[in-house]
Amino acid sequence: MVITTTNAVEGKRVIAYKGIVFGEVITGINFIKDFTAGISDFFGGRSKTYESEMIEARINALRELEERAYSLGANAVIGVKIDYETLGQNNGMLMVTAAGTAVVVE
Repeated sequence: MVITTTNAVEGKRVIAYKGIVFGEVITGINFIKDFTAGISDFFGGRSKTYESEMIEARINALRELEERAYSLGANAVIGVKIDYETLGQNNGMLMVTAAGTAVVVE
């Protein structure tokens, strides 16, 4: 399945629009990860712990988006946008949302 942020798939023609599809992931950041990230904040530099968590959440959101598009009979998702938010008490939860238009291309 082609998943793209553009509004078309190069060299392909959209022959059917199946609808808007979403992939949502909400994940918690545990105490150990918070502690490790806090050390990075204190000493400066990148927080590999949070980066890894964001990458994993994004991969899962895109996988869910793909599964939902496939269930509609689509073979591509165009115009994909990805959004990140923090939720919960002390912003302890990370939400990643991927949204796009499921289409059939030929």
